[in-house]
Amino acid sequence: MNVADAMTPRSEVVTVEIPGTRADVLEYLQERKFSSVPIIKQTDDGEQFRGLVSRESLIEQPDEDQLALLIEETPTVTADASIEHVAAVMAAEGARRVPVVDGKLEGIITVTDVIRAIATGNADGETEVGELARRYVNCVYAGTPLPVAEQELFHADVPYGVVLDDDGETCGMITEVDIIDVARVVEGEAQTGDSMASDDDDWKWESIKAVGSRYMPTRNVEIPAKPVREFMTADLVTVGERRTAREVAQMMIENDVEQIPLVSGDQLVGIVRDMDLLEGL
Repeated sequence: MNVADAMTPRSEVVTVEIPGTRADVLEYLQERKFSSVPIIKQTDDGEQFRGLVSRESLIEQPDEDQLALLIEETPTVTADASIEHVAAVMAAEGARRVPVVDGKLEGIITVTDVIRAIATGNADGETEVGELARRYVNCVYAGTPLPVAEQELFHADVPYGVVLDDDGETCGMITEVDIIDVARVVEGEAQTGDSMASDDDDWKWESIKAVGSRYMPTRNVEIPAKPVREFMTADLVTVGERRTAREVAQMMIENDVEQIPLVSGDQLVGIVRDMDLLEGL
């Protein structure tokens, strides 16, 4: 299977043109939760792909307003490249979205596209996930206030937390997406809600703040100060070590999740993330 068979074609890809400002990409990075946006420039020779603007670039350059100066170089692939090749690029670069470029932007291929190819049998999925799973598991107590849990995910540099109850048993999952879904942007408001952090709180969101690896550039963000148990997914999907990458990929697609806890009997022994499945190709 080639990239062309799995990618989102150019006609369906959201792009932003230069010249422009950081405000031109905020809707996509913040409200629509994209991790990055392709940037193009119209020339006498037609459209040219210039790179990506990501949440990271906005975080690292908070005072830069010109879009052209926020562009990052990014790995690209061509439409005739194999799924195995783009999976290797994603794994090596930690890239969840890779532009498809051959002189001009032809599309975008994502980790989810590759997972779908594994799930449907269009890419190798025979490796047992026990060989691919990460043995370090990030956990969060169910009673932790959500703003504190956000900081825990941020410092752990992972997009999830397996939730433990009072007895230390697994009872759910909280993800950065769950946090973003209930976070309220407060920009230019004189007053904020009671759940906003004060100046003395360690978890206050300053001029720019990150939620896990999905960054939300803003002046202030309000996160409900209620326990994680009220926002977590309680109906947790788990897998055993002998399941194949294809079976787990199918579960990820069916349940719209990016990570699944690995269990042995009743014991939590690891986590399988979508990026881990790429290592089996």
